[in-house]
Amino acid sequence: MMLQQTALIQATLAVGSAMASSVSCPANLPFSCSNTTAVSDLCCFNAPGGAILLTQFWDTKPATGPGDSWTLHGLWPDNCDGSYEANCDKSREYTNITDILAAKAPYTLDAMQTFWKDYQGDDESFWEHEWGKHGTCISTLEKSCYGSDYQATDEVADYFTRAVGLFKTLPTYDWLAAADIVPSASKTYTLAAIQKVLTEHHDGHTPVIRCRSGELDELWYHYQVQGSVQSGTFKAVDPVGSGSNCPATGIKYLPKYASGTPTTTTTKGTTPPTSVPVPTGTPGALSGKGYVNVKPDGFLISSGNWYRASGATPATYTATPSSDGKAFTLKSSKGPCQVLGDASLSCASGLTASSFGYDGSFLTFDNASTFYAASTPNGQDKGVISTKKQAVSVQLSWQAV
Repeated sequence: MMLQQTALIQATLAVGSAMASSVSCPANLPFSCSNTTAVSDLCCFNAPGGAILLTQFWDTKPATGPGDSWTLHGLWPDNCDGSYEANCDKSREYTNITDILAAKAPYTLDAMQTFWKDYQGDDESFWEHEWGKHGTCISTLEKSCYGSDYQATDEVADYFTRAVGLFKTLPTYDWLAAADIVPSASKTYTLAAIQKVLTEHHDGHTPVIRCRSGELDELWYHYQVQGSVQSGTFKAVDPVGSGSNCPATGIKYLPKYASGTPTTTTTKGTTPPTSVPVPTGTPGALSGKGYVNVKPDGFLISSGNWYRASGATPATYTATPSSDGKAFTLKSSKGPCQVLGDASLSCASGLTASSFGYDGSFLTFDNASTFYAASTPNGQDKGVISTKKQAVSVQLSWQAV
């Protein structure tokens, strides 16, 4: 499965569980690790772990995850000098991450079961380790940052959902492949060539490239954050602390598998979350009434906006096929749904309905199944869906009713 590319590295990725509602942060706060005076509100300023790393693995011995994608290692809060704290709250070192995510963030769990894999086959223990060692040290994920609406383990869902959302903006395999840097059992690459590609896509900042015995093994993308990790703005920055350890030449980028890509499996001992809406329909034109669900989570309300509030009900849409059966229009109780001149989706009276397609899993527009939003809505907020690339990528599925 090839991840959708996005060039937005400095981006507002307001990601959290559908139930979480953390404190609102001022827009004029400094980025973490760049303040000149002390910031007291650590629910809106990450400290001391203000250097946030999104780390990825390329596992080959044994192989993990799809053959055409790097996998997630973790989301780490390093201190601004490259050191780090670990296991900051023993009372929150949970041992039921899978169950927490199945209840609070099922689409996040679904993605993790493909892209956040343990090389020993015990994903649950790996996730528990990452949360306990790193997640508990992110100051903005303290329980006190959620106010009276806090529900137990909200911060766990926010941590993993944020990590998955950020990971999706870093399609390392695709970027390298576009530059003819692909896994090979015989070919080797230079560190300079790999750095050039990744730096171009990381807003001019070079990630840390790690090797094991001369083989590509891991990447560390560095960020500073304005606001909370849950809903703040991530800005790509140069690394601090340990640097790349790969040789200048002769770097091996080995294939994960001898041929093909493994079948996606679920986490050991679990079954797919039953709360995930199952797409319905066959490729071509949809017809009849249904809900438009949003992946990673939530749904469209009658205005065409993305909504994620717990307990809310999706709007019922009517799909009308075209005469040739290859496309369809959508209409809600507000009126026809149109992709406007600014690329945003809106449903209202007086609009001219746009034509959509369906690939068997997701709705498409101009043959593309990826839509976008500036940020992921939290609480009662509504997200504007767009066909123009923005910080958050989503997909829309049809659930017939």
